[in-house]
Amino acid sequence: MKAIDLNCDLGEGAGHDAELMPFITSANIACGVHAGDAATMRAAVELARRHGVAVGAHPGFDDREHFGRRELPITADAATELVLTQVRALQAIAQSLEAPVGHVKPHGGLYNLAARDRGVADGIALAVWQADPRLGLVGLAGGQLLAAGRARGLRVASEAFADRGYQLDGTLVPRGQPGALLEDESAAAAQALRLALHGRVRAVGGADIPVAADTICLHGDGAHALAFARRLRAGLTAAGLSVQALPFP
Repeated sequence: MKAIDLNCDLGEGAGHDAELMPFITSANIACGVHAGDAATMRAAVELARRHGVAVGAHPGFDDREHFGRRELPITADAATELVLTQVRALQAIAQSLEAPVGHVKPHGGLYNLAARDRGVADGIALAVWQADPRLGLVGLAGGQLLAAGRARGLRVASEAFADRGYQLDGTLVPRGQPGALLEDESAAAAQALRLALHGRVRAVGGADIPVAADTICLHGDGAHALAFARRLRAGLTAAGLSVQALPFP
């Protein structure tokens, strides 16, 4: 049976983390910089532990005004420090709750930048290795972050998106541009299922492109996130897929 992980970015203040948790297998928890604080981190880790969901760190740019979604200039060394500080903050809280952190997935602008910029990607991979070389690193399928993680000796996972549009080169359509978000639940569910079963997606313009998918992201900040999570989990299971967390650490 083919397996797929269903991950969600949580601890970001959307208000329905508890309702989403039963439908996902991995939680990427905001580390108090682009969103959240020590209390929200603790609450999210406790929820994940209660539901048997894998815990991951979700570090981002220090830019709360724009929810960490802007790409900001950053050096490789600064990226290492930025990510390492956030991962260690979550590790400390998780350790106190006996819930190990298993993976790291950058957030928003940092994620997108690391998918293209090998220097920034190397900086992030170094931070993950320094935090714990057993950690997994989650990044955009085909992107530089995964290449940097492999070069550092980390285990990596290719991420695909149910509700985001793709460009011909396999990158995401930037937010704010036409086709960036799939608003229709049926279309997003169909895209997720095709990614999980066949590793392919229809890019903007109509071309069919390959996209590796070890894990599929469900965005937890949408107005209809809970309904979509329920539908997506049911659809993946009905298709004969084993929905389970990535084998990290």
